[in-house]
Amino acid sequence: MLKITMEFRKGILFIRLSGRFIQSESIKFKSLVIDKVKEKGIRSVVFNISELKEIDLKGIHNLFYVYELCKSNNGRVLICNLYDGPIFEKLRKRRIFKYIETIRNELEAFDTLKI
Repeated sequence: MLKITMEFRKGILFIRLSGRFIQSESIKFKSLVIDKVKEKGIRSVVFNISELKEIDLKGIHNLFYVYELCKSNNGRVLICNLYDGPIFEKLRKRRIFKYIETIRNELEAFDTLKI
């Protein structure tokens, strides 16, 4: 089960993901995250994945879709609290880091995004 918590601070939408981000959770992610980014025209998103236990190809595609939405709004997407392990390997193999930057923690987002 995927747990999603969101917080909007200083123009950045912080999305904390925990649990399993797999195909069966995509509808939940779309209704909570993607629709909000579209509706509000959000430019900057930070995914905190420190509590994420599993991600599949559909989950990775959803992260990339948020990147595409923010890019179309002249914004950026960052991932924080990503440590070596199976999640890192899956994201690396799918070349997500070519598009989405990684940072150490949420506080670093303000400096990286110049806010």
